Amino acid sequence: MNKVLQRLLIFFFGVPVVIGLVWLDFFNHIALHIMIIAVTLQCSTELYTIFSKNISLQPRGFVMFVSIIPSATAFVLAMTGYPLNYLNYSILAGFLIILAYEVFTVKEFTLSNQHLVSSFFVLFYGGYLFTFLSRLTTHTYARQLISSFLFMVFMCDSIAWLTGSLFGKNNKGIIAASPNKSVAGFIGGYLGAVASALIARMIWPEVFFGPAAKTILMGLVISTAAIIGDLAESVFKRSANCKDSGFIIPGRGGILDSIDSILYAAPVFFTVVNFLFSK
Repeated sequence: MNKVLQRLLIFFFGVPVVIGLVWLDFFNHIALHIMIIAVTLQCSTELYTIFSKNISLQPRGFVMFVSIIPSATAFVLAMTGYPLNYLNYSILAGFLIILAYEVFTVKEFTLSNQHLVSSFFVLFYGGYLFTFLSRLTTHTYARQLISSFLFMVFMCDSIAWLTGSLFGKNNKGIIAASPNKSVAGFIGGYLGAVASALIARMIWPEVFFGPAAKTILMGLVISTAAIIGDLAESVFKRSANCKDSGFIIPGRGGILDSIDSILYAAPVFFTVVNFLFSK
């Protein structure tokens, strides 16, 4: 029961706070960009901690610095009015910095391949993927799109947890990465995301225009991405033999445990919007 109350508190308090930040669109969504930088730093820290359980990494401070290059770049571009397409150069810059650091600071290179691969993964996964939310801030309907996306992912996760808890007792274990996930939970996740997408369409028909089938397709694609994102983080944790990425959020673990689905689904949503709902 305590875990149920913790999840309800997060859903009814935490989610509105996050979406509220999205609607504070003054000064080119500065509040959202600052939040993205802070969350990126925390997620990268937690990912670093997970990886450090069984592989060698470059120094934590250096990897954290590199990981926020994309989100910090998004912030600077948004504040100065430059196109966010320049974000692509941030991932290149981070990669080159990682290579240069290893070249000039290491004297013995037995573990260098681990250093390079792990640092670039933290940069890409923890730092770059989240910037697809930053890219959406330049859209005419930025607030509506970002709110709808977050609502879809939150509902996918919440309804999946609820239906899995109620009806998933005898249909678990189909995914080795997360044996407690159930068929009932996956079905609930899909239903939650599709229902959320249709609600968004009813509220903002000018954003999600056209046949309802397009919106349903969006819900199905985003729920698939959200589910894979959740399972992917389970792979990280299982490989490192740890239960949670951190202890910041009651009942949820770390920040990464709460936004793993968002990280994976953000670039997918950005792509879907460009293909299905661009005028």
